[in-house]
Amino acid sequence: MKHQEGHFKGSRDLRIYYQCWLPEMEPKAVLLIVHGLAEHSGRYMNVVNHFVPLGYAVYGIDHVGHGKSDGPRVYVRRFEDFTDTLKTFSDMIRDWQPEKPIFLIGHSMGGLISSIYLLDHQDKLSGAVLSGPSVKVPDNISSATILAGKLFSTLMPKLGLIALDAEGVSRDPAVVQAYINDPLVYTGKTTARLAAELLKAMKRVAVDASKIRLPVLIVQGGEDRLVDPDGAQMLHDTVGSVDKTLKIYDGLYHEVFNEPEHSKVLGDVEAWLESRLSKL
Repeated sequence: MKHQEGHFKGSRDLRIYYQCWLPEMEPKAVLLIVHGLAEHSGRYMNVVNHFVPLGYAVYGIDHVGHGKSDGPRVYVRRFEDFTDTLKTFSDMIRDWQPEKPIFLIGHSMGGLISSIYLLDHQDKLSGAVLSGPSVKVPDNISSATILAGKLFSTLMPKLGLIALDAEGVSRDPAVVQAYINDPLVYTGKTTARLAAELLKAMKRVAVDASKIRLPVLIVQGGEDRLVDPDGAQMLHDTVGSVDKTLKIYDGLYHEVFNEPEHSKVLGDVEAWLESRLSKL
């Protein structure tokens, strides 16, 4: 396995960090990791260690305001800064790996970013795996709270609102402790602007997801405390793909790729990918 890393200019000319893990042989396909809120691309080593030996090239970026990339932490001026930067990187991968099938692996907020990206660029992809996608406006957020969030987004865009509960990441205490100790994981509160942009993107997915037509696999922890599991069902029911699959894992928390049962989950993803590749 070969590991490479570097930087490129993303949206608003911000310096964006990327890394990739390449198999010793010619890659048969590309997996493009789209990570979640407050984390970074380096937290997907279970995915890397499973798929690179099978001949997949795995690529990932740290989003604007995340990990080793530039920008105020967990802040974005507009949601398109995520998807525009992802488009730039995807084009770079296409130059590096011409003619190779590319599958998105989007987790949590990365599942939301991936869903919006699919609406605009699905013609250049072969499929997507969405893990615990954060695509549903939480039921416990009132219209008054949403209105207040919009005001803060305009008047105090970098105001911190809500922090993630690290205990909800995984049932594996070692994973939780590593998350807490990781200097590249942001443990502060999500900014008002990012929160407002996320809600706006969720509403677009609810309206337009029927336009997504390429193969989609959604994997979801049944006991997810960070993202409403009903969002996975909603997305599955709404996307217009003929080839769509939803797998809900009873008892698992948010990061199904980092749960004690991750080998089972990754084996299911592998079977799904191999089946789609056989049809290309």
